[in-house]
Amino acid sequence: VQLVESGGGLVQAGGSLRLSCATSGFTFDDYAIGWFRQAPGQGREGVSCFSPGDGYTFYANSVRGRFTISSDNAKNLMFLQMNSLKVEDTGVYYCTATRTRFCGMGRYGDNWLPDYWGQGTQVSVSS
Repeated sequence: VQLVESGGGLVQAGGSLRLSCATSGFTFDDYAIGWFRQAPGQGREGVSCFSPGDGYTFYANSVRGRFTISSDNAKNLMFLQMNSLKVEDTGVYYCTATRTRFCGMGRYGDNWLPDYWGQGTQVSVSS
């Protein structure tokens, strides 16, 4: 399994960014996909994930209504559309994949982690 993020950058508060993740080695029908982030000096935070097993999409409270997770199954791409960005959204964003059809975000507690991670892409939001 390989995951390669792109699309990060510097944006002003209120702006938008679209992160992409090129994937290989699995299919979106069989693996849960998601996005984590890590702000400077803080631990990793689950942002969003999608479970193909039941079609459930999870969003962290801090991003619900502003971020949207999606995928293009034919091109093996996943995305995170980020709108109305805030300074506190600054951090390194990671795309992830899990060897089950059910994502653990919001189901299995705060210590759940996915099986595979990309290398991360930096998102910086200025005031």
